[in-house]
Amino acid sequence: MKKILLGSAQFGMNYGINNPNQRVELSEIRSILNIARESNLDTIDTAISYNESEQVLGTIGIESFKLISKLPKLPDNILDINIWVRDQTISSINRLNVKSLHGLLLHHSSDLLGPNGPRLKKALYELKSSGLVSKIGISIYDPEELDNIFPLMKIDIVQCPLNLIDRRIETSGWLSKLYHENIEVHVRSVFLQGLLLIDRNKIPSKFEKWSNIWDQWSNKLNKKGLNALDACLSYPLSLKEVNYIIVGVDNTKQLKDIIYVSKKKIVKEDWSFMISNNSMLINPSNWSDL
Repeated sequence: MKKILLGSAQFGMNYGINNPNQRVELSEIRSILNIARESNLDTIDTAISYNESEQVLGTIGIESFKLISKLPKLPDNILDINIWVRDQTISSINRLNVKSLHGLLLHHSSDLLGPNGPRLKKALYELKSSGLVSKIGISIYDPEELDNIFPLMKIDIVQCPLNLIDRRIETSGWLSKLYHENIEVHVRSVFLQGLLLIDRNKIPSKFEKWSNIWDQWSNKLNKKGLNALDACLSYPLSLKEVNYIIVGVDNTKQLKDIIYVSKKKIVKEDWSFMISNNSMLINPSNWSDL
């Protein structure tokens, strides 16, 4: 189970377009984590901004997992960045009830480009040297962020969106470059927050401006006898440059299905007709404006 990494946004807040139950119940989270352990999933992705996610994980107990968390946006007019970074990290470690973090990412890579960028970079390096975190990195929304960040500091992990519609990290050339620089790539949004898993006749009307994509997607799945989950996972699973695929689940069945698919032989299909660079579609933060 090298490539599957468990996301935890649903454990602390309402998340995803295809999540009828909203936040996941504590008992279900326990069951999800048990299945993850039994299936040798070894890493969990979380963030300080995921509301109660860290607290929930720490309450259940996740000592057998490697933990990756993310710092929130750097506050304005901060006096001592080093203290802030260290305090945020220690608080995260305490909430998670672990001794250290496997990874710590910046949720907003643009913080490195501001006037406090050099001090923030130094604080991250010192945190890694102290042993409180093993790896440092950034979470990005657009590969163009790497154009500015990459020359500034040495990072270990890049987390980025990647799915059948949004392939910018690959088409930009950055996926290959990160691979050759031995930087871990963790991809998220492989189901486009669940949109790609919705039946054609249930896709919200605000997405009908891309009806051509949905029609072709549905027709090809039916013609080939494939399900959406298989198709969505086959793409990132086929890329040797991808180290981990972050999946968030609402229940144990979803995780079992994902694990089952991830073990199957990859069937490569041409889904290039789905590719889009339209930010209103590929960036879920814009969906409220549709």
